[in-house]
Amino acid sequence: MDTTSPSNQNRPFELGLYTFVDAGTNPLTGAKKDPAEVIRNLLEVIELADQTGLDVFGIGEHHRTEYLVSAPTVVLGAAAARTKNIRLSTAVTVLSSEDPVRVFQQFATVDLISNGRAEIMAGRGSFIESFPLFGYDLHDYDGLFEEKLLLLKQLNERERVTWKGRFRAPLEDLPVFPRPVQKQIPLWIAVGGTPESVVRAASLGLPMALAIIGGQPERFAPFLELYRQSSAESGYDPTQIPLSINSHGFIADNSQEAVDEYYPIQTFNMNKIGRERGWSPATQKQLEQQRLLRGSDFVGTPEEVIEKILFQHEIFNHQRFTMYIGNNAIEHKKMMHAVELFGTKVAPVVRVEIARRNIE
Repeated sequence: MDTTSPSNQNRPFELGLYTFVDAGTNPLTGAKKDPAEVIRNLLEVIELADQTGLDVFGIGEHHRTEYLVSAPTVVLGAAAARTKNIRLSTAVTVLSSEDPVRVFQQFATVDLISNGRAEIMAGRGSFIESFPLFGYDLHDYDGLFEEKLLLLKQLNERERVTWKGRFRAPLEDLPVFPRPVQKQIPLWIAVGGTPESVVRAASLGLPMALAIIGGQPERFAPFLELYRQSSAESGYDPTQIPLSINSHGFIADNSQEAVDEYYPIQTFNMNKIGRERGWSPATQKQLEQQRLLRGSDFVGTPEEVIEKILFQHEIFNHQRFTMYIGNNAIEHKKMMHAVELFGTKVAPVVRVEIARRNIE
């Protein structure tokens, strides 16, 4: 990390959105959307997020039939040409099955298009479809990520690289171009809740984005404490490294509208994933409990979402919050309205209050 950057206490709190770009099929009615329409809608959402002053927008990489974006940098490049200020990130790049050289080159190109607004969020991936697709062995799940992360970090730090590992051809004092506008592209590590992943990010001094998609937020506080302790033990100043909380949500003008739009589809989708992973099925009523103050979902009115972000900030003292704005089966104009409410109603209030807290 650049230790000349402002401490976290003086760092403006950042708010953003992310999506995995599902295909928009309504699981309850079977209604399908044209994939080209979904991508057009996505670019409109990112433009609106930029216009309303949000700080970051992330796009996840998936290789499943229900998602449309397997190459996020292509979409981020298109968004870069249509926006002015918002930072553009992945959420996540499945680094284990990628070539770090190409990852860096692609993001450096997005950085050039956007004039210095690209970010990388690297992770092992919660789904495994990319491993057989690109010829990798799942037995190497952890080794692939760790080795490729170290190479990507080195590529980001210097123009010429000498490197040797197990999973790709060595590099012998080779230049890697293009170089980005930024001195280094911000490289975040996406963590789903394992201590080993937290310690890995901390030991490298890289910012961590912690996904909380279920359960009480207090349960996750030890992960951020572990990160801060481990980063200090590794010789880094944790006050210089931003941390992010990433969670699901949807905003509407009243609570019931938000619940009615979000939870029927979310219940179906979560139970579909749950069947693949051996989770117990959940009812919509059970999942709706997650929108309460001490749950994981940010579903409700702007006032409810503000209250919840500030509540979690007291727990985590984090520097960024991003909300998953998925479920493309929801009508596009309602998705756009949710973005507008987040950018114009939620973000300004949260920024002012957290800035006040940081002064005290």
